[in-house]
This record gives sequence, C-alpha cells and structure tokens, in this order.
Amino acid sequence: MLLAFPLLSQAQTAWSLKDCIDYGLKHFGTVRIAQYQKENARQQSRQALAGYLPQVSGTGTFDDNLKLQMTTLPAGILGPEPARIAFGTKYQTNFTASADQVIFDKSLLTGIKANKPNQQRAELNERQTQEEIIYQVSKNYYQVFVSQQQISLLQDNLERTQQVLNILKLQRDNGVIQPVDYDRTDVSYNSNKSQLSLAKTNVTLALNRLKYQMGLDQDQELLLKDSLLLTQLPKVEESLFDAKRLTDFQLTENELTLNRLDQERIKAGYLPRLSFNARYGQLALTNELGNALQNFRGFATIGLKLNIPIFDGFNRSAQIQQARIKIVTQEEQQKMNVQSYRLAFNNSQSQIQQSTVNVDNDDRNVKLAQKVYDMTTLQYKQGTAPLTDLINAENAYRQAQTDYVNSLINFYQAKLDLEQAQGTLIPFFQQL
Repeated sequence: MLLAFPLLSQAQTAWSLKDCIDYGLKHFGTVRIAQYQKENARQQSRQALAGYLPQVSGTGTFDDNLKLQMTTLPAGILGPEPARIAFGTKYQTNFTASADQVIFDKSLLTGIKANKPNQQRAELNERQTQEEIIYQVSKNYYQVFVSQQQISLLQDNLERTQQVLNILKLQRDNGVIQPVDYDRTDVSYNSNKSQLSLAKTNVTLALNRLKYQMGLDQDQELLLKDSLLLTQLPKVEESLFDAKRLTDFQLTENELTLNRLDQERIKAGYLPRLSFNARYGQLALTNELGNALQNFRGFATIGLKLNIPIFDGFNRSAQIQQARIKIVTQEEQQKMNVQSYRLAFNNSQSQIQQSTVNVDNDDRNVKLAQKVYDMTTLQYKQGTAPLTDLINAENAYRQAQTDYVNSLINFYQAKLDLEQAQGTLIPFFQQL
C-alpha cells in the first residue's frame, strides 16, 4: 500500500535514513566519548611501554649545615685521648643526574602485551557505539515514517467522512433522515479529527526523539524523504547464527584476554627483576658562602640491581587465585551469553517472519475494507444500504488501517532486532 506525502519546497532539504544515520555517527555525543576512550587506550599503551624505557632524572641540592654533626675518634688516632671532631663543611652544593634501565621484568613485559587488547577494546567500544546509534536512529526514523503514514490514512478517512456528512446534512434538513443519524456520523468525524491530532503530536514527538539520537539541534527543522522502499518491504534473507560476529561477544572475549594477561602479570611477580643504573654528579664543599658554586668535584657510579622476591605473606598467591576465579566466572558468563544471543536471534527470526505475513495480510485487508467502504458509500447514496452498514464499513476500514500501521511498526522493529541479533547493523547501514 503506497501513500504519498505533501511535496516539499525546493528550499527544504529532505533526509533519508542513511543521511540521518550518517549525521548521528558524526554528531551524537557518545561518538565523541568513544573517541576519547580510544585516545585514552593509546595513552595507556604509551604508559605501559614507558616502564621499560630509560628513566632519567636530575637533582640539585644546596645545603647550609647550620650545625655539623660531631663524631668521636677513639684514643690513639689523633692523641692519647678520644677526640671529638666534625666532618663536612658548612656549605654543600650537589648536582646529580641518574639513569635507570630495566633489563628484565616479566611483569612489565606482560603489561606491554596488554597494549594491543586494550586498543582493540577501545575500537570495539567505538563499534558498539556506532551500532547503538544505527539502531536508535533507524528505530525512530521508522516511527516517524509510520506515524506519517497514519496521518495520511486519517486524512483520507476525514475527507471521506466529510463527504458523507454533507449528504447527511442535506437529508436531515429535508427531513429524509432523523437528526440522530447525522449525529452518529458526526461523532465518527470528530473521532477521526481527534485521532489525526494525536497522530500529528506523535509525529512531532518521534521527530524530536530522532533529532536527539542524531545529535541534531531540537530547533532545527527535519523533513524526511518519502521513500517507497519503506512501504515495499525489503526481502529478509535467512542467515546462520554466529555469536562471534556480535560486538558484545567480542568485548567479553577481549575482557577475558585482558584478565588472563593480568593473571600472568601477577604470576610474573615471583620472578627476579634486574635493572641497570648509572649516576653522575658534581659536588662542591666549602665553608664560605661565596665559594658555594666553585671548586666542583665530579663523581660517577654504575651498577646492576637484582631484586629477588622471597616471601610476601602469600599476598601474591591470593591475588592469583582471585584472578583465576574472575576468569572462570567470566567464562561461565560467556557461555550463558551465547545462549542468550541465540535466543534473541531465533526470536527475531520468528518475529520477522510473522511480521512479514501480518503486513501482507493487513495491506490486503486495507484494500478490501476500502473497496467495501466505497461500495457501501455508493449504495447508501443510492438509497440501497442503511446508514448502519455505512458506519460499520467505515469502522472496519479505520480498524484495517490501524492494524496496517501497527504491523508496519512491528515489521521494522523486528527487522532492526534481527540485524542486531545477527551483528549486521553496520553492513545494514552501509547498504542503505
């Protein structure tokens, strides 16, 4: 059943579903949040790598020893009696540069291995955000379209009822029919007007929701293209269920990978850690403030540091067990998730099949009800059909239209749910 919308002026720009989704993918707030998360993952990768790069620092100190520490030398070194002397000078200036380089640290190496999964997780989050935008924009776009279809149907009903009312008014004024017969049809006319007003409000609300999901300013006008593809239902091809195509499944698998790496990192804490260090500095010692920056003497050291964990009170062992429990729990949850994904896929397939049948049936019913209504109207004008038949035919036509609109909504919702359940929302957008 094809219905036309009012023509748009040349100054107005009409948006297709692809236009709306494309705008939403660029402007909705969650897109920017996903991009920030992606950049944050990149910075986390740099941070993890930094632990295995040289750590260089420099320090400078100037000390005024207000009171030098005294020490006692045993008798016989400087004389027959013990001697108390002060070591050092009043002023001490020290500039030092140091460098540390990790040679082997299994924990750090394992942390670096997590860089790639972390970045993959940010990309999956971005993809999940895109899928959600595609789903929500499409859902609200279809809602607007179907509501507009309903308006077109109601306007057609209103015009037909108005024509009947004009005839009834003449018949009433001429005493051919009772006033109550006219009033019955007038009630139906007013009911149509109320439904039309409600449908227009629903279009406004659906448009506002669509603007929000697109990231479009609420004050900006939004007109949708009259696409015949929306009333000529697309063919839905059968597909096999594959949980691995779902972003949610991939995110859980990614989290499992990160948790296993975290467990490996904790275990690596049992291994020794070897690092290299080097220091170079300049030191000036003097009792005169004016000479505090003169007569520097250099010093330098290099060395290796080996740290061997021996006993930590079973702290690391407890951490390993916690990580293991977290992993096995998530593995069990993933098994349950797969069954949930399969259930959603099977239900979506059943719903799309039933919705397709319903739309076809309701489309035929609308055409049949319209035919009956037109015939009954003609018979009533000719005086061969009573008013009750006309009212019944009108009610049946209106109910058929309502059923058709509802079946359209159900079909497009089922189609979106199926695209989501089989992980094909992005290809669905790309093929629009």
